Amino acid sequence: MRILHVDSAAGWRGGQNQVLLTALGMAARGHEVAVACRRGGDLEERARAAGLGVFPLALRGDLSPGAALGLRRVLRGFAPQAVQLHDPHAVSAGVLAGRCGARRVATRRVDFPLRGVLSRRKYAACDRVIAVSHAIAGVLQSGGVPSHQVSIVYEGVPDRPPQPGGRQALRELGVPAGAPVVGNVAALTDHKDHVTLLEAAAIVDRSVPDARFVVVGEGELRPRLEAQARRLGLLERVVFAGFRRDLDRLLPAFDVFCLSSHMEGLGTTLLDAMCFGRAVVATAAGGIPEAVEDGVTGQLVPARDPRGLAEALIAILTDPGRRESMARAGRARFVAHFTAERMVDETLRVLSAA
Repeated sequence: MRILHVDSAAGWRGGQNQVLLTALGMAARGHEVAVACRRGGDLEERARAAGLGVFPLALRGDLSPGAALGLRRVLRGFAPQAVQLHDPHAVSAGVLAGRCGARRVATRRVDFPLRGVLSRRKYAACDRVIAVSHAIAGVLQSGGVPSHQVSIVYEGVPDRPPQPGGRQALRELGVPAGAPVVGNVAALTDHKDHVTLLEAAAIVDRSVPDARFVVVGEGELRPRLEAQARRLGLLERVVFAGFRRDLDRLLPAFDVFCLSSHMEGLGTTLLDAMCFGRAVVATAAGGIPEAVEDGVTGQLVPARDPRGLAEALIAILTDPGRRESMARAGRARFVAHFTAERMVDETLRVLSAA
């Protein structure tokens, strides 16, 4: 097939990584693949560097005539048989641009409710909608998207070995040698709920005082979170590491991976942690329980519950045998259900059938 992927984001987060992984996987299987994305954005740079065809566009929010017209020109020139629209603004542009002979498949990665008539109609106007978890499929159906249009394809990440030097990277961040490390990788935004994570860290500190929390990611809430850490007396316990490109060496060095989101479609950083055989403590929000098997690959707690989160972290930090058992089980679950290879194959089946 000739396939066009469309994504509107300027920055780089899990969704853009999924776009690139999917496009590269399809190209490796012999399909003709191109990416239409935000001009000057991170995805444009990385897709070009990976050797993909790229169409930079002025993709800027819903109901943008310029974005729709630009995408329509790409559709006419590239003439794809299928278009995968990877985020809500891309879905809007794709619907406004018209079909131009292509099957339209939207992907929904967030478990936010569909708000307003236009939001519901644009997804219903696609031939198929891929939900990355059963939780998101439920949101789509509650929002009025017919169930027969919705296909569930779990996100995936590449199966790869950990890169060496993780403990050295932690030392460079100021983490003492031998300190147990709780790691978090997430944008510093409201729905990732680092506020609860920091409150839990203050409780953990009283029981496991040598523990360190390493928070990887950037976002608009960083100044507020740093101020919260200061108020809680955690400046020597919490490291805000910012955006990192070396996660394949840093993440395997964590003793426990923690995701504190109060809303989450699935959580690709959870899949990375499972790939590297890390025990997980996470909230039972959105699609997270579909990735983390509670009590087997990790521990799930209610969202926005600092004490529950802290107690789960303390239990796993202080029980190396349980931690190692969960790590092995998580690795096995990842291989069985959450590889990028499986995701690409299942997505191609949806595109072919749309």
